Amino acid sequence: MLLHDAFVRKAMEHPDALALVSAGARTSYREINQRSDALAASLIKDGVARGDRVVVFMDNSVAAVVALYGILKSGAVMVPVNPLTKSDKLAFILKDAEAAAFVGDSHLRSVYETAWETYRPSIVIVNGGDKRDTGRGARILDEVASAGACPEVATIDQDLAAIIYTSGSTGSPKGVMLTHHNMVSAARSVSGYLGLTAADRILCCLPLAFDYGLYQVLMGFMVGACVILERSFAFPAAVVKVMAQEQVTVFPGVPTIFSILLGREGILDAYDWRAVRTITNTAASLPPEHIKRLKVRFPKARIFSMYGLTECKRVTYLAPEELESRPTSVGRGMPNQEVYLIDADGRRLPPGSVGELVVRGSHVMRGYWRRPEETAQRLKPGRYPGERVLHTGDVFHMDEDGYLYFVGRSDDIIKSRGEKVSPKEVENVLYAMPAVREAAVIGVDDEVLGQAVHAFVVVDANARVTERDIVRHCHEYLESYMVPKVVHIVSALPKTDTGKIRKTGLAAAARARAGDKAVGVVAMGKQPLKEEREHV
Repeated sequence: MLLHDAFVRKAMEHPDALALVSAGARTSYREINQRSDALAASLIKDGVARGDRVVVFMDNSVAAVVALYGILKSGAVMVPVNPLTKSDKLAFILKDAEAAAFVGDSHLRSVYETAWETYRPSIVIVNGGDKRDTGRGARILDEVASAGACPEVATIDQDLAAIIYTSGSTGSPKGVMLTHHNMVSAARSVSGYLGLTAADRILCCLPLAFDYGLYQVLMGFMVGACVILERSFAFPAAVVKVMAQEQVTVFPGVPTIFSILLGREGILDAYDWRAVRTITNTAASLPPEHIKRLKVRFPKARIFSMYGLTECKRVTYLAPEELESRPTSVGRGMPNQEVYLIDADGRRLPPGSVGELVVRGSHVMRGYWRRPEETAQRLKPGRYPGERVLHTGDVFHMDEDGYLYFVGRSDDIIKSRGEKVSPKEVENVLYAMPAVREAAVIGVDDEVLGQAVHAFVVVDANARVTERDIVRHCHEYLESYMVPKVVHIVSALPKTDTGKIRKTGLAAAARARAGDKAVGVVAMGKQPLKEEREHV
């Protein structure tokens, strides 16, 4: 089964059913099916071949959904990129994926045209474009996705459906390769334990480039549901109003979204929330107090706490009836997979142990795009000859009943707002600032964000640079979720005997010294950290 097969079947069985509500537009399954057929036909005619990569650089919209399904139908591989991505990283992804085609929103023109100075795909399609785009060899999405039958493509379920780029420990994004079979397996399992049906109205205010957002559409269309697609959660009152008007039944979020909502509970008062039957949370555990308040605000909702990673979409879920007794657990493995813990020598551990989590199942990625060494670090031989299982890099405690509790990461990747942040990538941007001599970036536990990005920076003695200057610099080159929440300017950083910056102890120093100082940035002054005196 291919990833788009279930959607096509629903479009044939119930063509007039409502598929999407987005920016006031109400779009049927028939219309999305026809427009994506036409786009697929156009891509094939222009030379896009089975297995070619097509980058999608768009805000959440009907057009973005049409683009994603059109790419799948053409036999190509969709490469969704967060519209907040800066030009340098976009250029890297375009070149790394060797993108044959590009579909982007015209209002992002300044970003992608700068990226094209490094690598420009031969086929360019612009949503909302005009003569400026056609004069530069681009085509307009509304024109190429208006009419045309999609020819049959010999795609099989072992072909790649998507490459989703995620932060890597080296500082360069790495592409997670997912086959049709991987993604169908994940979508079936998750939609099954959530009990999604055609009667559901699923909110999606998460980016489609984020797998949690993308799967809301994929799973919704798989069961024939309606997806309420919002651009973001930047304006909570507006999203809440749409949720109420559209009688949303499934509300997926991350702790940041729920914290914002509960911090402004007045916007919930005007509406009746008994239609919401399911709330899902991932990225980090919800604080127990937030769970209690969500139950009061959404009295009919069953709350699912979940854990996953891009390399396999979803790993565990905690059934709602277990939430009160195990509020800090992420549950047990989802259907059609096996999870277990191993020690440092790769030996399988019994319940009651702490170890690295290993995932075995048909939803596990094919590997990292053109990264054989990094793939080998994550996909290792399993129990049976020839199989590979996913070593997540995440350390968990498993209780005697098999329930999992997150302990920490075995690498230094930061998980903030549900997104992976590479400390190395942030440090590279900091070092590009002339006044910066040394930098160290870490994640600090945060009730709302899961982990908050903190930067420790040593600047030149005579530099007239402030913490706010550093934050502004980061905003210029990094997506918003990667920008340090707090900047600490210090006189020196702790070092090992070999002169390498030692990050151990920085999190404790951040918690001890940050307090409730200036919003967005906190200076630690020119005092060395305690460890510095021995190791500098």
